[in-house]
Amino acid sequence: MEDGLRERKKRETRQQISDTATALFLERGFDGVTVGEVADAAGVSPKTVFNYFPRKEDLFLDRFPDAMEEAARVVRERPEGVHPVDALRDYLLRLLGESDPLGGYVDRPTFIRFWQVVRESPALKARVREFVEELEEVVAGAFAEASGTDPDDPANRLAAAWTAAAYRTVYTTGVRRAAAGEGGEELRAELVRLAERAFHSLRVAVEDHSG
Repeated sequence: MEDGLRERKKRETRQQISDTATALFLERGFDGVTVGEVADAAGVSPKTVFNYFPRKEDLFLDRFPDAMEEAARVVRERPEGVHPVDALRDYLLRLLGESDPLGGYVDRPTFIRFWQVVRESPALKARVREFVEELEEVVAGAFAEASGTDPDDPANRLAAAWTAAAYRTVYTTGVRRAAAGEGGEELRAELVRLAERAFHSLRVAVEDHSG
């Protein structure tokens, strides 16, 4: 019980730091806020902040690592007979349906502001690119585990790169069009159709290459 309480406290502290940092970054921009200011506002020490978030960029992009772990889990725990690409497609469609920001569109001003902050910060843009590379590593490993092959097999590497590209296409389309003033269920429906087309093409490409 004590271990459970300790873990819950850690999760609460991490969430408090993340929420505080996000609010400050959205208000003042990423480069306009220091880690010390985040710590003061969250009521913790800078050391505590770095214990939970080794890099300042990860304070703002805190959900990305969890998303990559979830993508690997989706492939690993998919129902028997379901292709890994189809499992990842269904995961993306679920994110869109649940209005999860990781799906590529949320009908809230903070979603647009979030990506404005990213575009304004070279450090955040670089970290996003790193996350895309890390996503490819995770997906390559998931495909390898599913097929019993080596993650460095060219087939797995290509499949992972194509998967990341399909996801990025849907996501960036949502961000770009939301920033241009589009939104609502019409945009969400278009992103769903785009995801279905992109992952259909991905499935064909993966099967052709593996065959």
